Formats: sequence, structure tokens, C-alpha cells
Amino acid sequence: MLSTRQLGQGLTVSALGLGCMGMSEFYGERDESEAIATIHRSLDLGCTFLDTADMYGPFTNERLFGRAIAGRRDEVVLATKFGNERSEDGAFLGVNGAPEYVRRACDASLQRLGVDVIDLYYQHRVDTRVPIEETIGAMQELVEAGKVRHLGMSEAAPQTIRRAQAVHPIAALQTEYSLWTRDPEDEILPTCRELGIGFVAYSPLGRGFLTGRFQKPEDIPEGDFRRHGPRFQGENFYQNLRLVERVQEIAAEKNVTPGQLALAWVLAQGQDIVPIPGTKRRTYLEENLAAADVTLTPEDLARIAEAAPKGAAAGERYPDMSTVNR
Repeated sequence: MLSTRQLGQGLTVSALGLGCMGMSEFYGERDESEAIATIHRSLDLGCTFLDTADMYGPFTNERLFGRAIAGRRDEVVLATKFGNERSEDGAFLGVNGAPEYVRRACDASLQRLGVDVIDLYYQHRVDTRVPIEETIGAMQELVEAGKVRHLGMSEAAPQTIRRAQAVHPIAALQTEYSLWTRDPEDEILPTCRELGIGFVAYSPLGRGFLTGRFQKPEDIPEGDFRRHGPRFQGENFYQNLRLVERVQEIAAEKNVTPGQLALAWVLAQGQDIVPIPGTKRRTYLEENLAAADVTLTPEDLARIAEAAPKGAAAGERYPDMSTVNR
């Protein structure tokens, strides 16, 4: 069974979480029965911190999630998000942090999930048109109404985090963090630590790239959004592959997979950091969770840092970085 870690304001979660996005969208083909089996296996192994969002699908991921945890709600620390607004046909309508939308989105998520309360409710992206104090104020009302237990933010800038924390305690900030995305170390992580906010690392495997699974751009499945990612294209791909090859060498010496080494590195960056690797298959889930048993010595960490220094990855994280609050 996995150990636990504490996020801000006393939120206890499993040391590794499970990102459920790919079960419904973005990562190629879907298999609902295997996805539900993966969630069940996650709970069986003590990985109880599960992450979804209303935009995944859209909406279908929360429904699947709700079916999967039916009868096991008490085992789950349930995290979901609002703010990336989409219509039923999948069209992106923009980032929305308006208070009335916050309330409406929460009620809709509760209904889809089939639960009475959300353990951790994130603002998925910051709406720069709406003062953060108004958005967090509406989220605070959800806590007061008993619909939400803890508040979170995602991809928020340090000053935005500070302003939000002044309205209501923020339990967790979720931001991409991995061996090829180390920029949170500059300002985001220090800000979270100063304010007592936990850090949830999404895409800790570099969207699968750090596992060594992809050797050429054509290895990425049709219909997979990574085909459009700057880091997966052209010369960027091959420059990033050289980074992965260095990680593979160290992993082979320790008799672990590259993905396990990458996750163990994130876990070693602090007890206030919880990575949430995403997968839709039990096999990969079990491999990922075994990373919790990998011990990295100071010498290992120094070698890894040398192999994957800050800024080593080529290309932006997304084709359009405009929704990332900086």
C-alpha cells in the first residue's frame, strides 16, 4: 500500500495519484471497461488520490469516474476542476472564472460524479478577465455550502496564488512538473512552500515521453493530441529523445524503468509534492506505483539533475501557452 503525503490545510492524499484524463480524451483510443478496472485497481493498491475535470470528454470523464467509484466513495480523495469551458459538442468556449459559472459548474460536476461533496476543487485555468478574488470568493461559498472540502488552483502565477490565498486557504497548486519541465522550481514551488500550499505535479512523465516509449514522431498514435505538441515535433523531438536516453542509462543501472526513475525523482523533490501520472491501463498503473519503492541516493539525484538540467527540453509545453497564467 502506498504511503500518504499532506497537502495544504491538512489534506491527506496517497503519495502518488492517478490522472484520469486519458481515459476519455486526448490520448487516442478509449476502453471504458479497462479504464474502470484501472480505477478499481488503483484503489486496491492504495492510490486513492484521483484526478478528473469537467472538460475531459467533455463531461464524459466525470461520468465514467462516478460510475467507477460508486460504492467506494469513502476510499477516494476526489479532485476535479472547472474553468476550461466547453460545450456538449466538444467546442472550447474559453476560460471562465465568473462567480455564477463557478457555482453552476460545481453543481454539474457533483451531479455527473454522483457525489455530495468534492474533496479538492481546482480552478483549472486562471480567467484573467475576472479578478481572482471574485473567483476564489465563489469557490469559498462552495466550501461554506458543504459542496467542496478544499480549494485548488492550476497553472497560476505566484502573484495570483498570493491574492487567492488572501481570500481563502489554497490546499494545492497543480502544475506540470517533471524532468523536462522544471521551471516551477524558480518561483512557483518557493511560493507554495512559503504559503503552506501543497504541490500536485501533473504530467510527471512528460506526457509519456520520459518512459522511452516514443522513438520517432510517427510512434505517436493517430488522434493523439501529442502529435500537435511542440516537444513532440521535428528537431525538438530528437533533442528531447537525447534527454530520455540519458535517463534510460541511469534507470538501467538501477534496474528500474525510465518512467519509474522519472517518478521517483519527482517524489524526491519534497514531501509536499504529489505526482499524478495519468494512465488508462492497469499494467502502466502498477508500473507507475512501483516508483514509490525506488530509493534515490544523493549521488543518483545529482546524476539525474546533470542528465536533465533545468531548461533541457526543447519546445513549449503547449502549442498555445496563452491560457497559462505567468
